[in-house]
Amino acid sequence: MNYTIRHIAGIIAGELIAFHADDPIEHLLADSRRLIFPATSLFFSLRGPRRDGRAYLEELHRRGVRNFVVMDPVGGAVDAIAAKHLPGSNLIRVADTLAALQRLAAFHRAQFSIPVIAITGSNGKTIVKEWLNELLEPDYSIVRSPKSYNSQTGVPLSVWQLQPVHTLAIFEAGISRRQEMERLEAILKPTIGIFTNIGEAHSEGFSSLAEKAAEKLKLFDGAEVLICCGDQRETSEAIWKWKGERAGWDKNTPQVFSWGREKANDVWIREMETLAHATKVRVRYAGSGGELILPFTEHASVENAMHGVAVCLWLKLPLDKIAARVQQLAPIAMRLELKSGINHCSIINDSYSADLSSLSIALDFLSQQQQHEKRSVILSDILESGRPEAELYGEVGRALQLKNIDRLIGIGNRIGANAGAIGEWFTGEQVFLPSVAAFREEVHRLHFREETILLKGARVFEFEEIDRLLTEQIHQTVMEIDLEAMAGNLRAYRQLLQPATRVMAMVKAFAYGSGSFEIANLLQFHGVDYLGVAYADEAVALRKGGIRMPIMVMNTENAAFDSLVQYNLEPVIYSMPLLRSFEKWLKRQGIAAFPIHIELETGMNRLGFAAADWDELLRVLPAAPLKVQSVFSHFAASEEAQQDAFSKHQAAAYLEMAARLEKALGYTFIRHLSNSAAIARMPEWQLDMVRLGIGLYGIDSAGTGKLELQEVSTLKTTIAQIKRLHTGDTVGYNRRGVAGPGTVTATVRIGYADGYSRKLGNGVGKMWVKGRLAPTIGSISMDLTMIDITGIPDVREGDEVIVFGKQLSVSKLANWEQTIPYEVLTGVSQRVKRIYFE
Repeated sequence: MNYTIRHIAGIIAGELIAFHADDPIEHLLADSRRLIFPATSLFFSLRGPRRDGRAYLEELHRRGVRNFVVMDPVGGAVDAIAAKHLPGSNLIRVADTLAALQRLAAFHRAQFSIPVIAITGSNGKTIVKEWLNELLEPDYSIVRSPKSYNSQTGVPLSVWQLQPVHTLAIFEAGISRRQEMERLEAILKPTIGIFTNIGEAHSEGFSSLAEKAAEKLKLFDGAEVLICCGDQRETSEAIWKWKGERAGWDKNTPQVFSWGREKANDVWIREMETLAHATKVRVRYAGSGGELILPFTEHASVENAMHGVAVCLWLKLPLDKIAARVQQLAPIAMRLELKSGINHCSIINDSYSADLSSLSIALDFLSQQQQHEKRSVILSDILESGRPEAELYGEVGRALQLKNIDRLIGIGNRIGANAGAIGEWFTGEQVFLPSVAAFREEVHRLHFREETILLKGARVFEFEEIDRLLTEQIHQTVMEIDLEAMAGNLRAYRQLLQPATRVMAMVKAFAYGSGSFEIANLLQFHGVDYLGVAYADEAVALRKGGIRMPIMVMNTENAAFDSLVQYNLEPVIYSMPLLRSFEKWLKRQGIAAFPIHIELETGMNRLGFAAADWDELLRVLPAAPLKVQSVFSHFAASEEAQQDAFSKHQAAAYLEMAARLEKALGYTFIRHLSNSAAIARMPEWQLDMVRLGIGLYGIDSAGTGKLELQEVSTLKTTIAQIKRLHTGDTVGYNRRGVAGPGTVTATVRIGYADGYSRKLGNGVGKMWVKGRLAPTIGSISMDLTMIDITGIPDVREGDEVIVFGKQLSVSKLANWEQTIPYEVLTGVSQRVKRIYFE
């Protein structure tokens, strides 16, 4: 499909307020950080509660974008910016840029008459989409949502990918509040609908599950068929109520096509048997029966796979063909993993698919990483694109060049054959090898050292071998950090803030055990205003890793003064002796107006200028060679309602002194008082900035219920050995564990040297094994712990064990240990390797 800027202006009913040339438009852009093809991109300047797209117009213009859709009154800020700073650009003015983006996508969708599958529900949308793609790929040329683009902006960006070569589309749609689904339905116009399930996720915008289900069902108002699981009571009730309400006035009510254990379902599951590593399902459909072997045992995966089976049956695929394909389904690692590699490299593993849209996402993630100057991409052939290869690989070359990639290593015959098309755009080093086996033979001659390496391969190429060759061999106890969950937690807290309130993110203590640099890098990408660390050496490490944003050092020491200046760090000054020392040092260096932060003591009695020092501080500070960036204090008990009177006393004392300081200095500064708990419990004290700490990691220390947080860390290990004991056998040091009849134990690879407290021994602590809690037995050793797995079936040596994570909250572990989540998280040893994923 060919679109030009004039054509698009007409489609979205926009006013072309600046015109340079009728540029062709191939890509839509709603996030400046996602730019790959500037010359052919159209930027929609969206406005949200905390971000305004107008702030990025000049930056995008410098990076080569010349086409913009804006919303601003005549004579407003955009007109002023355009006249001075956006020469040679096309600007379309509309009343609402989001509505314009959606209108353009709806127009584009209307140009196609192919089947469109739309998936909604509370869980499983992305998995069902990816598995459907695998099941149907041999029969169709498929376009699908990249990643999990299912929002009000994600859906139109997904639909824009539709091209004449496609014969089937699969899109996700998600909502978080009322009246959103009608807009998505107008864009997608699905012919086949899938309602996965209804649950509590993203329910804060609805009064009940029934209301949420009714809103989601609006997606299917014009569909031919709605596919669902007939065994889900809440889903079925909502669907039949919705169908009944429409039956009287709409003859085109979608057919309901259900699967489940009840005989009345269209696809009747006559029998389901759980095997060692699979599930056998006997089904009956349209008068004939058959058998499926699903390579999963957990309920959610079986349910997701059966949604795919039902779609295939609706599309008239023979059951024997479906049975053969479904056995090839594998758990989808829908995440980009960042981990340590050989020779001080960092590895980003995204080797479950290779297509242009997912390559774009992976390159975005790579561009966020600042650990190393050099960047390499190992990329396989891109299969089943439906596009001319020269054009396809030309786009690959353009994307690599724009993201400043230094080296491309291509794996496969097709990518090598198109080296010329890539080289027309990409000027970095190129190496082409026919297979992973050839890579294995050449790996030592490729000299990987001190670089960030992206692995991006179609599943058929089995890049797992490359991952093993390049990844540092690590202790089998690892902590996984979900960067997407952390970004979600940041968004959740930002929703509680006033638009002008800034955020300081605390990354002290190795970022609460999660790894300082990687977390800081994420927070920098998501526009946090400040970082807070405990000591200067933590901040120096962040600067060396490429973190550019302002960093506040909370525990300033005289020995660190040189580092503060060398690395542009902002110290907290909390006492008169420290102030005098730093003042003298700055004068000797000839440095003026150095940025600092002042900490006031208001009741924590830890660090800070106490009331007795305030008069001297007011006298000395204005004449010192310093610039006060902020003045702050600490609530002592913001999470406890019974301490609210004291918290108010602290706030009053702080505000009084801050006002006196402002008057004495003659200029304003940032005021901040609130920590994670106070953000939720005491919104009146948000002031100019808040300090977000444990809340970022998914712990609601205030317990308000206002926040939908996700714990970001999962500590996991593996089973080293299984033992079957006799009654009376003892376990561990000092023989404190005693076996009963039929006791079976598993020795797991974690101990107190990894941060698993000795307090958790002898049954106090538990670990998650095969969907069950297994208590510890005996004392905790330095490197190993024994757990009692008696009665838990199918446990094998090498199996994964969750110490804490989504299945077993770190808060519960802290409760068993009689401590707080802070101590558990920060206590995880640095010998435990961190793996980051998004």
